Amino acid sequence: MAKDLHNLIQIHEFEVDEKRRKLGELFRLMANLEAQAKALEEELVQEQQTARANPEEAGHLYGAYAETVIERRERLRQSMVQMEEAIDESREDLRVSFMELKKFEIAQENRDRKAAAELSRRERMDMDEIGLQSHRKKKLAG
Repeated sequence: MAKDLHNLIQIHEFEVDEKRRKLGELFRLMANLEAQAKALEEELVQEQQTARANPEEAGHLYGAYAETVIERRERLRQSMVQMEEAIDESREDLRVSFMELKKFEIAQENRDRKAAAELSRRERMDMDEIGLQSHRKKKLAG
């Protein structure tokens, strides 16, 4: 029976590790989205500076560019909101899996502790029996 818990513990450890990796990947994706948003804002600043430097050309081109930036910014914002939700779900999923793992580990520790106590008790009983037999032999011999 104790062996079964070790197998369950291994399965749950693997599950926790997989969920940690998934959460790490979600954090990397979020960082990528944040980097894209920052790059977009930097690009916007450069385009605004270029538009100020060449107002004749900018009048025709900058309006379409600004609309595109607004759309890209909104898509990035929506993606980041979705990613935050996915990260929150993944964190909760990891927390639940970790708690399940801990339950099995604690149950196994309790079993191990009880088995060790039982073994110790049996060893004491055997030693007591050996002591009694030795005492009886000495008494009979003496």
